[in-house]
Amino acid sequence: MMRTLFLNPPSFEGFDGGAGARYQARREIRSYWYPTWLAQPAAMVPDSRLVDAPPAGLTLDDVVPLAHRHDLAILHTSSPTFAGDVKVAQALRDHNPSLLIGMVGPKVAVEPERSLLGAPAVDFVAREEFDFTVAEVAEGRPLDAVDGISFRGPRGQVVHNPDRAVLEDMDRLPFVTPVYKRDLRPEDYYIGYLLHPYLSLYTGRGCRSRCTFCLWPQTVGGHRYRTRSVGHVLEEVALARQLFPQVKELFFDDDTFTDDRPRAEAIARGLSRLGITWSCNAKANVPRETLKVLKDNGLRLLLVGYESGSQQVLNNVKKGLKVDRARRFAKDCRELGITVHGTFILGLPGETRETIQETIRFAREVNPHSLQVSVAAPYPGTELYRQAKENGWLPAQDEEGVALVSEQGTQLAALTYPHLGRTEILDSVDTFYRRFYFRAGKLAEMSAEMVRHPEMTGRRLREGVEFVRFLGRRDRAPAAP
Repeated sequence: MMRTLFLNPPSFEGFDGGAGARYQARREIRSYWYPTWLAQPAAMVPDSRLVDAPPAGLTLDDVVPLAHRHDLAILHTSSPTFAGDVKVAQALRDHNPSLLIGMVGPKVAVEPERSLLGAPAVDFVAREEFDFTVAEVAEGRPLDAVDGISFRGPRGQVVHNPDRAVLEDMDRLPFVTPVYKRDLRPEDYYIGYLLHPYLSLYTGRGCRSRCTFCLWPQTVGGHRYRTRSVGHVLEEVALARQLFPQVKELFFDDDTFTDDRPRAEAIARGLSRLGITWSCNAKANVPRETLKVLKDNGLRLLLVGYESGSQQVLNNVKKGLKVDRARRFAKDCRELGITVHGTFILGLPGETRETIQETIRFAREVNPHSLQVSVAAPYPGTELYRQAKENGWLPAQDEEGVALVSEQGTQLAALTYPHLGRTEILDSVDTFYRRFYFRAGKLAEMSAEMVRHPEMTGRRLREGVEFVRFLGRRDRAPAAP
């Protein structure tokens, strides 16, 4: 078995680009998701090591010496960080010329040949799900005998092996919590709307929805929701409680945990018996009866992708959600005492100045406890990217393709329309935040939360300072023509 390093490389300061982040970007307040997509194969390779550089505050100088201690390095990359990750790979290679280097992640999954041609130090990239793919490489199998990879042949040519069969029995995957315990510190991971410290797990992969903008189902996870058994999930949760007694909340990071409602209810009842406080991703169409079961069994918060308050925009991106249904869902959550963190996207196809205002009014009406506003990000491999290329919505491109983040790692508005420029889209994000948060009622609500939970006061004040500073210094995209 090869001595294997799994590395989420150093990147922009405060950059959340880990294998679990929905948007690889520096957020309004310091946020870090767990690198679960790297922890999973790390759990399959004995004596491996997982290094998540950004949350740990590690620099290139910190990670390069690891090259001499390993035979194989697996780097997670993304479209926004690819150029920087290539430099990290080269530095590792320079330090240890015999090191075998592979890359994983949506970027290389959808652009394997282009990625290899742009990364001279990288020997192979893994496509689709890469757990068993990487494990087989770590076993020392010849690269031409491993399904699911593209690799650099003896004459420098790119060779594409057959696709790996989709994993159907999700219980074959080992628990990631022992890897978390061995290599990570929960205290390094912050999400503004989750209790700190928190822990995140996947109970399944894939999403039944067909949202044109969503990265993971279109590149790695697929559009079928493949799940671990209820017993398998609860067994790992029980282990997590033993390994991490300091953790205050468990988050299920499945694309849409509530897609399988009977299973979600069964897991919730098991979590209640374990005394677990938990949260999850959800679509804004969960019926009240299911919401009540989840709330009665330890659910604290739902992360909900509302995206837009315009029905036409939702239809354009195949969200599969009615605005009126989302309103009823929000009302049910309020009455049941379920906290909601809402996410919204500005600049999706069909967006206009009027629909932006419609979305801001909608957000104020459904009034989630907190929200995140992103700009539409056309990641390679998504239908949104294909639409943007076909319709000429991507005027600003660099050598690696569409520019999704600035030199500081904050999101750029990549899409521009004849009636709505990218600078106006980006400016509307600040407007959205100000009109939502700087209201007397919302400020009073947040102040009351700190009074009820004094232990959160210091954290909320720090986040508030970070948020205000972010609004004041946001990097602007070049002016649209």
